[in-house]
Amino acid sequence: MDTSEQHLEDLKEIRKMMEKSSRFLSLSGLSGIAAGLVALAGAAIAFFVLGYPHRFFMSGEGYAGGVQMHAETIPALMLDGIVMLIAALGLSFYFTRRRARKNGLSLWDETTRRMLLAIAFPLISGGILCLIMIFQGLIYIVAPLTLVFYGLALIAASQYTVNELKILGISDTVLGLLAGVFPGYGLFFWAAGFGFFHILYGYRMYRKYER
Repeated sequence: MDTSEQHLEDLKEIRKMMEKSSRFLSLSGLSGIAAGLVALAGAAIAFFVLGYPHRFFMSGEGYAGGVQMHAETIPALMLDGIVMLIAALGLSFYFTRRRARKNGLSLWDETTRRMLLAIAFPLISGGILCLIMIFQGLIYIVAPLTLVFYGLALIAASQYTVNELKILGISDTVLGLLAGVFPGYGLFFWAAGFGFFHILYGYRMYRKYER
């Protein structure tokens, strides 16, 4: 190996070290797939809690307006959301930690802290706004809001990790805006954004970075 080739190899190693120190590279594709499957399960439960089978398949009338809520429905939906959120976060943490250990990377460092700070503001502000909408009785707007704010959080976090996360964030944001145009179908947009899009993202991540 001549001097120029040695310098090129050294530059490649330096670039890899800089990338590891400045970007969070432990995200697992399996965590995205798991989160997507959990979201689909939660959406399926909400589908029956909201009575969509009756609106779409039994009455024969279809449903294009806002979701009509009953007082006893809201706690059931909130419980469904909380359980699914805990399950998705738990599985994501498990697969991400497993990949970090496998690659000899630290799960918690300065880059991780910066990424979480970037995510925190849109997620917290969006969550508070969603709760306000729920208590105001504007349930139909919650699905669009969760998709938009979650998408913005992913876009903000993508500067500290892989570019695929930015694509997922943009997709969910656009899907949330579309869900606002068709409020009666918010649950289906929600299932697509948090469920199917996550599975596709996770599968791509797994094939590109982990296989």
